[in-house]
Amino acid sequence: MLILTRKIDQGIVISGNIIVRVLGVDRDRVKIGIDAPKDVIVLRQELLERDQRAEAEQKGPGTNENDPAPFVTEHEETPATG
Repeated sequence: MLILTRKIDQGIVISGNIIVRVLGVDRDRVKIGIDAPKDVIVLRQELLERDQRAEAEQKGPGTNENDPAPFVTEHEETPATG
């Protein structure tokens, strides 16, 4: 993770076409502005995580690649050793 310090009205550039700028600071809240092309999806992290949890719940257990449970189906056969 890259950690930077910025002052109000300073920003950073990502990939040459995304600008993230500090617009203001009020106590423990930082207001940022993001200027990105229309084809770039920008989401707040908590909304992305909420959507991912909801999607995983709809699919059921064992369908999430991060789920520690193995992907096993009832009809899976183990190759014979001989």
